[in-house]
Amino acid sequence: MSNLQTIDKQYVANTYARFPVEIVSGKGSVLVDTDGKEYIDMGSGIAVTSFGQGDNVWLKAVTEQLGKVQHTSNLYYTEPCAKLAQLLCEKTGMKKVFFGNSGAEANECAIKVARKYAQDKKGKEYSTIITLENSFHGRTLTTLSATGQEHYHELFNPLTPGFVHTPANDFAALQELALKEKTAGIMMEIVQGEGGVIALDADFVKAVAAFCKKEDIVLVIDEVQTGNGRTGTMYAYMHYGIEPDVVTTAKGLGGGLPIGAALLGEKVESVLGFGDHGSTFGGNPVCCAGAVSIVERLNEDFLNAVKAKSEKIFTALQGASGVKSVSGLGLMIGIETEKSAKDIVAACMENGVLCLTAKTKVRLLPPLNIPDNLLDKAIEIIKTACAV
Repeated sequence: MSNLQTIDKQYVANTYARFPVEIVSGKGSVLVDTDGKEYIDMGSGIAVTSFGQGDNVWLKAVTEQLGKVQHTSNLYYTEPCAKLAQLLCEKTGMKKVFFGNSGAEANECAIKVARKYAQDKKGKEYSTIITLENSFHGRTLTTLSATGQEHYHELFNPLTPGFVHTPANDFAALQELALKEKTAGIMMEIVQGEGGVIALDADFVKAVAAFCKKEDIVLVIDEVQTGNGRTGTMYAYMHYGIEPDVVTTAKGLGGGLPIGAALLGEKVESVLGFGDHGSTFGGNPVCCAGAVSIVERLNEDFLNAVKAKSEKIFTALQGASGVKSVSGLGLMIGIETEKSAKDIVAACMENGVLCLTAKTKVRLLPPLNIPDNLLDKAIEIIKTACAV
């Protein structure tokens, strides 16, 4: 064990099962460890480094802003914050944006918005938030309560009250639950990432959206992992032709800096008033400058290229030796394998490719602009690791 790993184990909280790799540098889709070994990055910091490491456009935007002002507070205006909010609204049709620091904070904001809207319109008893089984919405106590996976709950009871869960893709069960409860909002991921990279059925998504509109329930789409081009559209809900009331996002938005956002649609754009919510670091000018440089480049041509890379991976892996199934959307892919996912990840790492897991699957979340030659090489190494 290296000196760095010894220090880390002694002083950093033991919440991560780290791989025995010390990353010291990187460029684009390649990371380098202390021994100079190069790895093709097929995880992008869990869908964060959208344009890879040291992207020149992102780097210029961030460093220029650092030279101006790194932080003020939300008592003052800054250009990157306003510009990013404008870009997000223009690309989605949403009306307002609240900025925080993470996906969990974005989801906390969405929960507040849903409850305040329902309270204002229907009464204080309308507070229940429905989420799907197998979902993941964050690690704060409230977003953990929203998460529909019991094993995340076991150590932290009592949980925040007011959350109930229903099976994914079962609209009848969801409708029955929503009509029984005093429902303020329904929150769901279009692709359940931590739950195994499983895309929801289109009919189910459309039925839920229509039901929310009919019953005046706030529809929240959690795009923390799926958003910002990851699935080949600006946000994953766009594959389904629905109009959410709130969209939450983070991860890839900042390109490597911490930022979260709750995008508010017309129905809820004025729900939060002065003093109703806040965030010290939300809308930080450096993080927003980096995010602007990401969002500006998510145009139709770029997103079509993401879809093409996705098709390349699906085509190569479906039916390959040792591969049971391939799931997901865009460059958010889960591989169900005959071998243990952990063993495959270890074999890929040994051969210069960094992958992730999600439940029993190998998970791929490469940079959105990964070059085809590196993608082809990574695919071959993954196929070899999967083969039986």
